[in-house]
Amino acid sequence: MNKNLTLSNIIRLILVCTGGALMLFPLFIVISTSLKISGAEVVFPPVLIPKPVAWENYIKVWQVVPFFTFLKNSVIITSVCLIGRLFSNLLIGYAFARLHFPGRDILFMICISTMMLPGIVTIIPMFVLYRILGWVNTFLPLTVHSFFGSAFLIFMSRQFFRGIPMEYDEAARVDGASTLRIWWEVLLPNSIPLAIVISIYSFLWDWNDFMGPLIYLHSQDKFTLALGLRTFMGYISYSWNYLMAGAVIMIAPVIIFFLFTQRYFIQGISMTGLTGR
Repeated sequence: MNKNLTLSNIIRLILVCTGGALMLFPLFIVISTSLKISGAEVVFPPVLIPKPVAWENYIKVWQVVPFFTFLKNSVIITSVCLIGRLFSNLLIGYAFARLHFPGRDILFMICISTMMLPGIVTIIPMFVLYRILGWVNTFLPLTVHSFFGSAFLIFMSRQFFRGIPMEYDEAARVDGASTLRIWWEVLLPNSIPLAIVISIYSFLWDWNDFMGPLIYLHSQDKFTLALGLRTFMGYISYSWNYLMAGAVIMIAPVIIFFLFTQRYFIQGISMTGLTGR
């Protein structure tokens, strides 16, 4: 029995390691290409380990295009959207989970049903609206929507708040706390895992967003990193090593952010009921 169990564990370990290696192989290719000298990235058969290692590619990235401007714009948009999503989704989720008002369930169903609407369908109407408002070629079309909530994040917030005992609210009301004060001082301190989950989703959506900046931003001084990487192809004639170096710089904050928050991410997901437990 123990022998079979050990063999089973070994097979599972091999399968997991193989799957992990396959998942990480594209990232390895990106990093390898970013460290190759010009011309070496297109040779056949491809060289996996670059010789010599061109660390200067990461310096040239900042010189050939306004990379710092792209980085600054991405940080601004991502930060504003993160604040907006935290405030709106936590507040709306709290209202749907803890407050009783006429039409609550109907409004929640309408909100959830919007997830079935493909985002591509709303691109033209939203562009026309933003053009009428004079917001095209500004950061507003990329940030304002985050202050009105997201159906998926609202659902997650509602499920999380429903898992917190109502006795917290009742005890706070006995002490004279208002509805907003209960949300701010009682429930939010217990919602750190949920806030981190929302932060991760928001960061990934906005940091990696390409379609939004492509549609609404026309001036290069307003480009984000996702859109700015495309300019490498025009400036330096499709030098894939510089492009991959820029891509590594772009994905590094995502990996670091997730590594530091993965424990809270898993905890937050499990407490929203999305794991199926």
